[in-house]
Amino acid sequence: MSNTLTEIETYGVERIPDADRTARPLDLFRVAFGGANTFATCVLGAFPILFGLSFWQGLAATVLGLVVGSMILAPLSLFGPLNGTNNAVSSSAHLGVHGRVVGSFLSLLTAIAFFSISVWSSGDALVGGAHRLVGLPDVDASYAVAYSIFAALVLVVCVYGFRFMLFVNKIAVAAASLLFVLGIFAFAGDFDPSYPGTLAAGDPLFWPSFIGAALIVLSNPVSFGAFLGDWSRYIPADTPRKKVMTAAFMSQIATILPFFFGLSTASIIASKAAQYVDPAAPNYVGGLLAISPAWYFVPVCLIALIGGMSTGSTSLYGTGLDFSSVFPRFSRVQATVFIGTLSIVFIFVGRFAANLTQSISTFATLIITCTAPWMVIMMLGYVTRRGWYDADALQVFNRRQRGGRYWFTHGWNWRGMSAWLASAALALSFVNLPGQFVGPLGELAGGVDISLPVGLAVAALLYLALLTAFPEPREVYGPRGPRLVRSADTPVPPIIDARPAATEPVAP
Repeated sequence: MSNTLTEIETYGVERIPDADRTARPLDLFRVAFGGANTFATCVLGAFPILFGLSFWQGLAATVLGLVVGSMILAPLSLFGPLNGTNNAVSSSAHLGVHGRVVGSFLSLLTAIAFFSISVWSSGDALVGGAHRLVGLPDVDASYAVAYSIFAALVLVVCVYGFRFMLFVNKIAVAAASLLFVLGIFAFAGDFDPSYPGTLAAGDPLFWPSFIGAALIVLSNPVSFGAFLGDWSRYIPADTPRKKVMTAAFMSQIATILPFFFGLSTASIIASKAAQYVDPAAPNYVGGLLAISPAWYFVPVCLIALIGGMSTGSTSLYGTGLDFSSVFPRFSRVQATVFIGTLSIVFIFVGRFAANLTQSISTFATLIITCTAPWMVIMMLGYVTRRGWYDADALQVFNRRQRGGRYWFTHGWNWRGMSAWLASAALALSFVNLPGQFVGPLGELAGGVDISLPVGLAVAALLYLALLTAFPEPREVYGPRGPRLVRSADTPVPPIIDARPAATEPVAP
């Protein structure tokens, strides 16, 4: 692949040739941080205040969720450099040649959800800022134009591919960070770190609120789990793993900047314009504009534009890549245009016809609840395999072949699939999103949403138990053998072409 920005990327999910893998861990940091350094993250940062916590309690919940979420995410960065492909394809090793579609559809749904949230939040901020600044009419037509501009720009970036997206994120990381820091001067006079919150001392709702806020923050790093391979696959395979994991970890720790911005401004909104943080109908963007000094309206609009571009491109790029991996007849560009068009239609219908803006946030939470157990299976699979994979066998599905080390049972590894299905189903039953979705077991923890911890723990225990009780073939573990679990002398079918061979023409 050429290193020029203006040449359209042609690679799909096939292994990236070593000669074209010139990205660095720093590039992974820029893309992952740029995709989260946006208004959407600020909105998540406001949730501790919405839950009634004080500023310091909210900061503690934010730091806790961010550190734990970053630790869960970081190991998922290793598959890209190792296998030269995205994480969904790498999951063939643990879920089977066909089972890898689980990762593809999880990332597909997550990307559409976060792309929609990004366009909605950034578009609303841009229109609101322009309305206050130059009197732009606050009507549906203005929002439609703003959404269209965001969506079109993001689609162009994604069609050009990884290099162009990396270029955009290099600018976005610096620019958005500077604008957030500028907010210190905009709100310093109104900020009061002693903001007490709305929960009384000893309130029984404190721990449910604290843990709920921490889990919302934690969900942000976890949402990147299925996408890290999309970006890290351009990093050379011999890059030290510690550097790659550190880049992924620090990319999320750095989001303390937008989280802190959201938390601190939400505390100001709660004090000066409390109607905007009503838990029944929160409007963080409207509240931010209401408390902002006039000179900060332009930075607000710039944050909206830059952040929307960055988050939207990282989401949609992964979407097109995964769609092309599930349907190999689509090139990456064709898949990106197709999914991008569908996403744009979804954004307009959801915003103007079906009023799905709040529901899509819930949808994203549920998808992340299902993604977290998948991430655990990937990480434990990496540990038990000692980081050894057969890159050629991972591509069997994409080449429309069958057999190989990861064929297992008709293309499905029922061990990994069973662990994921059981843990995801149980985690969903523990979801507690009042007013949106409460699972059948959602009230068992006194109102605390413990779906993510349950999903992570059950997936880990069940997957290791299944690997121990029903050993996988020795050949999937490579020359050094398995770690922590046993293997079996089960024969592995050879890789063959699943398509019927063309018949030779009969001579007249």
